[in-house]
Amino acid sequence: MDFRDSPEEAAYRARVRGWLEANATPRRSAEDRFEAGMSDAEHIAAARAWQRRKAAAGYAAITWPTEWGGPGGTPIQQVIYSQEEARYLVPTQVFVNSIGQCLPTVAMWALPQLRERYVPQGLRGDAIWCQLFSEPAAGSDTGGIRTRATREGDEWVINGQKVWTSGAHFSDYGILLARSDWDKPKQEGLTMFIVDMKAAGIEIRPIHQMSDEYEFNEVFFNDVRIPDDHRLGPECAGWKVMLSTLMHERLSVGSSLPSSLHRNLIELAGKTAWNGRPALEDARVRARIADAYLSQKGVELVIARSLTALSKGKEPGPEMSILKLVAGKGILDIASFALELAGPEGVLGHQDLGSEWAFIQRLWLSAPGIRLAGGSDEIMRNVIAERVLGLPGEVRTDRKTPFRELL
Repeated sequence: MDFRDSPEEAAYRARVRGWLEANATPRRSAEDRFEAGMSDAEHIAAARAWQRRKAAAGYAAITWPTEWGGPGGTPIQQVIYSQEEARYLVPTQVFVNSIGQCLPTVAMWALPQLRERYVPQGLRGDAIWCQLFSEPAAGSDTGGIRTRATREGDEWVINGQKVWTSGAHFSDYGILLARSDWDKPKQEGLTMFIVDMKAAGIEIRPIHQMSDEYEFNEVFFNDVRIPDDHRLGPECAGWKVMLSTLMHERLSVGSSLPSSLHRNLIELAGKTAWNGRPALEDARVRARIADAYLSQKGVELVIARSLTALSKGKEPGPEMSILKLVAGKGILDIASFALELAGPEGVLGHQDLGSEWAFIQRLWLSAPGIRLAGGSDEIMRNVIAERVLGLPGEVRTDRKTPFRELL
């Protein structure tokens, strides 16, 4: 591994840092949240404005080719920008799906006139996109989708339900995966579409999460009509289109255990009393903090290895398959231990326990979702076993069976 920037990377980092210093407010701590105290409308308006500013400066979609409206930058430049932006208090989540997954899929698969219509407006923040894949009966098994797409002339009629759709409640458009042929095997009968999230027949129900957030949604389709020219790729090629969508997630290598977690533990252990003494004086507590630090550093080193590969123009290795599994469990373990420090009072909300507990409590409440999003722990273990360790794959008897018969 090489932890140093090349001269070119150092110059790019300096340019990014200078632009951010001139355009954004530094983050005081990892616990700072841009949207704190804002209404949803204010948060979305601020995110659109920040996206527009980034697009004008060439930082909104760094790896996009020039024909899509991007600067044609390298993956390591995208990583450098993300690392530097994390130091500032800016809205970062609203356009993640738009820029990272949905619009690249539109650019690759939509008809030219639709690509010219949708991609530029999304890049400059005029439209927000969401990804409509998961369903109540098809979460990790994307091939099990049951939302029905029925062809009627030059239109498709959509009926069904999606769930866990991030940002659907504020999105303008979405990419939708639906089943268009029930007599083909499950992965061969899917088709992808562009859908207007304000179209007649769409009902969006935000899901109130236990962390008191409303990031996810249920989305219901009742005779929603989509023009055939809004199909992405050929009929029944939805699985291939979907894989190209997921391919664009490979640049999200900056995600890891929050870098301040072990410092949070040290601070809380110093303020919490155990048997009349600070918990930090207990050897067992110090050992758990050391474990948290080692978990965090291990994940950071795996990321560093991947960044080294990107810096040399290579693709990250299979170790990235392990990152989510380790990081998700690490966040849950560390947050759980932090709440143990509070003893019985740990069940109280931070409003009663103290504001310093807010970040840890939010992590603890969010950790189960982290271990499910993007593939459950069980799915990740299968991926690691088959694609990293080279173990025999599971027996799958449904690959050639018509989906109708599976029901």
